[in-house]
Amino acid sequence: MDLLMMPSNCGNLMLVQWPLFLLTSKIMLANDYASDCKDSQYELWDRISKDEYMAYAVKECYYSTEKILHSLVDAEGQHWVVRLFRDLNDSIAQGSLLVTINLKKLQLVQSRLTGLTGLLIRDETAGRAAGVTKALLELYEVVTHEFLSQNLREQFDTWQLLLRARNDGRLFSKILWPKDPEMKEQLKRLHLLLTVKDSATNIPKNLEARRRLQFFTNSLFMDIPQAKPVSEMIPFSVFTPYYSETVLYSMSELCVENEDGISILFYLQKIYPDEWANFLERIGCGESSEDDFKESPSDTMELRFWVSYRGQTLARTVRGMMYYRRALMLQSYLERRCLGGIEDGNSAAEYIDTQGYELSPDARAQADIKFTYVVSCQIYGLQKQTKKQEAADIALLLQRNEALRVAFIHEEEIISRDGKATTREYYSKLVKADVHGKDQEIYCIKLPGNPKLGEGKPENQNHAIIFTRGDAVQTIDMNQDNYLEEAMKMRNLLEEFHNAHGKHGIRKPTILVSLRWRHLCRNRRLVLLLWGNVFLLTSKFECTMDILMFLIGYFT
Repeated sequence: MDLLMMPSNCGNLMLVQWPLFLLTSKIMLANDYASDCKDSQYELWDRISKDEYMAYAVKECYYSTEKILHSLVDAEGQHWVVRLFRDLNDSIAQGSLLVTINLKKLQLVQSRLTGLTGLLIRDETAGRAAGVTKALLELYEVVTHEFLSQNLREQFDTWQLLLRARNDGRLFSKILWPKDPEMKEQLKRLHLLLTVKDSATNIPKNLEARRRLQFFTNSLFMDIPQAKPVSEMIPFSVFTPYYSETVLYSMSELCVENEDGISILFYLQKIYPDEWANFLERIGCGESSEDDFKESPSDTMELRFWVSYRGQTLARTVRGMMYYRRALMLQSYLERRCLGGIEDGNSAAEYIDTQGYELSPDARAQADIKFTYVVSCQIYGLQKQTKKQEAADIALLLQRNEALRVAFIHEEEIISRDGKATTREYYSKLVKADVHGKDQEIYCIKLPGNPKLGEGKPENQNHAIIFTRGDAVQTIDMNQDNYLEEAMKMRNLLEEFHNAHGKHGIRKPTILVSLRWRHLCRNRRLVLLLWGNVFLLTSKFECTMDILMFLIGYFT
């Protein structure tokens, strides 16, 4: 994860810092170029600069080393660091660096520096402090007596300030252990630059993860609108109709074998071997069998979700759509941390840390204001009354996703006062899970009659669209999925509604994306409400979803 982290680029280093996975092995390659160099300083740098990231890695390594050594020592040790880098900078400016240093000893200097950073990235103890002093003395010996030219070596050896400090044992005796978060982050980056040899093609190992990362990074080069802060973005809702499809696979469904003797669980284990190994590692199990999972209810539940996330289930869709909320929480958290860090004078490394964003009350509140997810489970009330497994699984999804809302149609039989006649009343209800995991009713709207007049699915959406919020609605079927990295771009996509760039004609767009074959629509919510929701029907007229989307796009 450290290799994939994007640096803040707002520290004291006067250069651009890139994610480490782009810079791995570059220092080792640059050392090889330097060891084989028989040309001038400029020709060596031209060769290094042909690889842009190698040039950035060399610069960051050089300036980070200077900054870290300067902050690590005081008194005579700091005088040595200042004079050493002053001489090196003068040589670079004069084009005489190859005369000032011995490039053949560069790898030896790197090994001593690696040993030093390996100690400093850990917590301070008395033993490690002594080890740092020893590592600094070894670095001093290598740099002064092997790396520098004969002329500079004699100057440092005859420098009385250093000579007395060495004879008295005071040189590097006092270590200023890094405490600043920004300095600790820079130390970690320098250590990884010096040690990690894995190429970018090996990170990550999972092919699907590579594909998603590649698609995401390539998509960032599109001409997309500038995203506003989360507090200023367009609020939106996601809307999913559900009837009686599979919500979550049961253990019996996972283990039952077909005519070929293959179960769903066995099939997925063979299709996704690396993901199965990662799953076992997450729950702390080895090569577990089906019987081992049955002994642990929590592991059994996690196994059911792991399999369901790889099938066409409602659980998969809910997880995917809830990535919108997770992305907004992360973005809001980072925005507030960055602003707070700048105002309070905190270091860059401190306020770009994403740990704990899911527990931030401000981030959660901001995400809940801007995003609503409603699943319209038309017969959820009937499923609960008949104790269907689907109802229990939907209740479980509500418990695991606090921002999830479920809408359904509730039927009641009303007996007349004389007890001779009964009538049916219909209510559209919206529920969420309370702190005890029970259904908590939020809204209850009495309907004029049975809402199901034509197609069941569109009417399932019609009765519940009133529970959505915001200016935009995404309607998506329950067999679809979403990715966290794609959810990050939702703010940019919603800016298309503003027509800021004049790309959509005279009027602002009302249907942003309409992929009927994939059951994906992003529409202006107000337009849907004014046009009669997502489906029009009277006793003499029926307008299906596809035709309605065409009419909205044509007349608006």
